[in-house]
Amino acid sequence: MEELFNLCWLTLQRNIRSFMFTVIILTLGMIVFMLNGLPSEYDKIYFDQFPASFRFGIATASYQVEGGASHRGKNIWDTFSHTPGNIEDGSTGDDACDSFRNYETDVKNVAALGLDFYRFSISWSRLIPTGVISEGISEAGLDYYHKLLNKLEEEKIEAMVTLYHWDLPQKLQDYGGWTNVSLAERFQEYADLCFKSFGPKVKRWITFNEPRETSLGGYEIGYMAPGYKLHGTGTYNTSYTILRAHAAAYRLYAERYRNLQFGEVGITLNCDWAQPVDNSVANRDAADRFLQWYIGIWAHPILLGDYPSVIKETVKTKTNAKGFRKSRLPEFSQDEVDYIKGTFDFLGLNSYTTRMVQFKQCQDEEDHYNCDQDLKAFADPTWPTSGSSWLRPVPWGIRKLLSQRWIKHQYPNYREIIVTENGVSDRPESVTLCDQPRVNFFQNYLNNVLMAIRIDEVNVVGYTAWSLMDNFEWAHGYTERFGLFWTSFDRPDKLRTMKSSGLFYKKIVEARGFPNKQTLLDWLDEVDTY
Repeated sequence: MEELFNLCWLTLQRNIRSFMFTVIILTLGMIVFMLNGLPSEYDKIYFDQFPASFRFGIATASYQVEGGASHRGKNIWDTFSHTPGNIEDGSTGDDACDSFRNYETDVKNVAALGLDFYRFSISWSRLIPTGVISEGISEAGLDYYHKLLNKLEEEKIEAMVTLYHWDLPQKLQDYGGWTNVSLAERFQEYADLCFKSFGPKVKRWITFNEPRETSLGGYEIGYMAPGYKLHGTGTYNTSYTILRAHAAAYRLYAERYRNLQFGEVGITLNCDWAQPVDNSVANRDAADRFLQWYIGIWAHPILLGDYPSVIKETVKTKTNAKGFRKSRLPEFSQDEVDYIKGTFDFLGLNSYTTRMVQFKQCQDEEDHYNCDQDLKAFADPTWPTSGSSWLRPVPWGIRKLLSQRWIKHQYPNYREIIVTENGVSDRPESVTLCDQPRVNFFQNYLNNVLMAIRIDEVNVVGYTAWSLMDNFEWAHGYTERFGLFWTSFDRPDKLRTMKSSGLFYKKIVEARGFPNKQTLLDWLDEVDTY
């Protein structure tokens, strides 16, 4: 009995000591929490600064913000948006943000954010109403962009100019648009006018913005202007023309203007990161195909020469299986390969989200671009949502895309990368200046870009937030808002008002990164009470 009593007493003592130890640990934990005041998620933030030469900017696109439709020629988005059923809310870009008249306000807002550069696009039909230079140039159009560039110069803000952001003059579309290879020559003429007219004030030119969306959205699936549904050939045929057009503009600048204007020419490609659902060979290969068809079809010819071999072989095999001898993917001659290869001084990258990818044999009897890839891409349902069905914030995806996981590995000769668009949408029913989800988005995406630079040693030299202000969001009209400034579309002056996200972005720009945990907490407190 005595032994049993001693055993029970010993066990009780051990339990008391264990209980007291647990109480002490919990108490210390509470003290640490009270002193720091930060949830564990902020312990995951990488605190450092961007390189001294790193540039911060913000972007818009001509059709989305300019308005002033009566002061330019007709383009394909005029036609598309005025066709009932094409735009979610039935709106058009005829007025948009009226930047045609409010450009000075726009430049002041860029300056208010403390930014280094403003990325905007030129409307081809504002300069050349029909798209054919021999049929006339608009002096009013030239004057508008001169005034915008002069204002940027006054504010000491660099201009990054995109030549083509989807608004093709309608007359050129009537001749086949980007399915017509002769459009490469028209584009070179247009680029020549821009280089000659504005080149002394522009140090970075982007030939095309997201050619994938022009090709896939405009000619293959039809959710973008001009709304064609050329399944199986639309993307491939237009990619052939666009790559030739890009190279023509690049070669022209290199031969005629570089030694006089000392600028650079690149292209902006968009891409989601592809995360395989598991580590199996089949799913890893599927994820790689996703990226090859998404960005490789454009980057490979420009950086390495010719289309990726997996695309060439797959499309040829699938075409032959249907009894056709000629592949649906046009072939470049060796002269064309050499002409396109190396036509970049920097690579622009637009990236917003990530997709989970797994192998899936396509069972669709009709040939088309997506079916050629033999995969299924989808969003993890646990990821946060946004105002756009396609956009799920997944910050680590942009780091994987930039790093040795893909771009740095695929294209070791990439030189410089500029993130030329990155942002998130919402669909507020009323004025919402406290846009905390967008603040979170910029915090986490910018931090992953910083890690790609500092840890993965990727040469990213600039970052561009999308977008300066709420604008005409293509087929979704004015239902989705991406702006750091709220646009009051119901007012004649289209008043712009800074949101919390604008204030937060300004803080990062001023500090050139993420200095320390306490500073970040102070920023978030200030933003929260904005």
